[in-house]
Amino acid sequence: METVSVFLPTRKGSERVANKNTRIFAGFPNGLLEVKLNQLIKTKRIDEIVLSSNDEASLDYGKKIAKQESRLKIIERPDDLALSSTNLIDLVNYVPSICTMSHILWTHVTSPFVMGEDYDNAVKTYFQTLNEGYDSLMSVKTIQNFLWSKEKNDLINRLTDIKWPRTQDLMPLYEIDSAFFIASKNVYLNNKDRIGVKPFLMEQSGHKSFDVDWEDDFELAELIYKHSNG
Repeated sequence: METVSVFLPTRKGSERVANKNTRIFAGFPNGLLEVKLNQLIKTKRIDEIVLSSNDEASLDYGKKIAKQESRLKIIERPDDLALSSTNLIDLVNYVPSICTMSHILWTHVTSPFVMGEDYDNAVKTYFQTLNEGYDSLMSVKTIQNFLWSKEKNDLINRLTDIKWPRTQDLMPLYEIDSAFFIASKNVYLNNKDRIGVKPFLMEQSGHKSFDVDWEDDFELAELIYKHSNG
C-alpha cells in the first residue's frame, strides 16, 4: 500500500546547538520544531506524522499541535534511544514499531528549508523509482569540486589523467544532507536500515540541503529563513 509515515526525531541534550529543537528561531517561539511541523502539516502525500522525543519541550508543543492535526502522533522515546551515544541502528530498529504505515519517511527539524511540497515531491519520486528497480530514496547534495585525499596525496574524483581537469569533468560525489530518507517498513525490518541496497539519490540544491548541525549553522539558517520569507 502507498501509505507513508513520517518519523521526526528530536531529543534533549543537544551538545553542538543548545536547545536546538524549540528555542526561538526566526520569530517562531517553538523554533525549528514549529517550522518543521508547519511544513509537514501542509503535505498531501503523508498519512501519519510521528514525533518521537524525550525532550519535554518538544513533547509539550507536539501534543498541543496534535489536538488540531489528526495525523500527528506523539511518542515519548525511551531515554536509552535518545542519547548522544545511542547506536543509530538501535533507533532504526525502533522506528517500525511506532510507525503504522507501509512506508517511512525519516526527516529532521534541522532541515528548515525542506517544504511541504518538497516532501510530497520526494514521496512521488520514491514510488516512481520503486518501479524502476530502486528500493529506497535519500536526499543528497552533489559535490563536483576538487576533493583531495591526504593519504592518497591526490584528487579522489579525477576521471582522466589530466592533472587539473575542468570541474565538470570530475566524478560527482554525493553528500547525504539528511533531509529525508524513504523506505518501506519491510526494508527497516529485513535490512535493519533506513535505506535499502539500491537507494535512489534525490539531488537537492542550494539551501534546501542546509543542515543545522552547529551553532553557526543555526544563526545562518535564521538569516536565510528571514530573508527568503521576508
